Amino acid sequence: MLKKIVIALLLHSMCVIGICAQFRAFNDIFPNISQNERSAVFEKAGLVKTDTKSNGFNIIDGNKPAVGIDPVIINTVLSMDPGYLVESISIIQGDPQEITLLDIYNALGNIRGLKGRLYRSATRKQVIPLFEDATRITSEKQTTPIPDPSPSKAVPSAETVFVKLKDANFGNSFYRGEVKLVQKGLCYTLTNFKSLNYLFVPVIKGGNFIALLYFEPIKEGVLIYGFAGVKVSDFFAEKIDMDSAISKRLAVIISWAADGIKKQ
Repeated sequence: MLKKIVIALLLHSMCVIGICAQFRAFNDIFPNISQNERSAVFEKAGLVKTDTKSNGFNIIDGNKPAVGIDPVIINTVLSMDPGYLVESISIIQGDPQEITLLDIYNALGNIRGLKGRLYRSATRKQVIPLFEDATRITSEKQTTPIPDPSPSKAVPSAETVFVKLKDANFGNSFYRGEVKLVQKGLCYTLTNFKSLNYLFVPVIKGGNFIALLYFEPIKEGVLIYGFAGVKVSDFFAEKIDMDSAISKRLAVIISWAADGIKKQ
């Protein structure tokens, strides 16, 4: 009897070790990050870095060969030749076995959850909703609102959704959302397929704003890597604080995703 108990315990230990070995540690992904940057990652707001093309882009440690974030993810944004970039790294701390890629996928399905999420407006000097409304739509050509789906039982290898957001600054804005399995995680990309307008004036042309989120359960919890870029004319770049505009939108989208994951 004692022998059977010992064998059972050994088998259990081997299973636990095997499961844990499936998860990368944060330092496996970002091995050369500074201690100050690492500390910021584990704080509530995470690590946020803005950069411009004129200064020469310097990606946070994540595009090194054989480690870090898959270069395909990075190049999704860089191939658009952006003038401005925002990078963000944060972690939902906890047991990685408690959150699956399916949980993350289902959290991202709650498009209506973007409605009413707050940010501080520098121009209005108050906290207001960034997106006054948020809904899934049928397609790029047919913008009829449709309901969010029921929780899925499986993660598709790839999926495309279409989203309409009523932006506090850009009014009705339209995005194509692409979900796909990449590396050991899930990648979610939002690209505007129509111009973002301010007072009916096109500021950012269709396809010139991309916000990308990469999620991966790691030993410390769930990694959320955010990467956003925008391509805009010099005329508008001189009149709009693009770093602030992008970083606030990326932060709101990340907080929406993180809150949804925590509720799973």
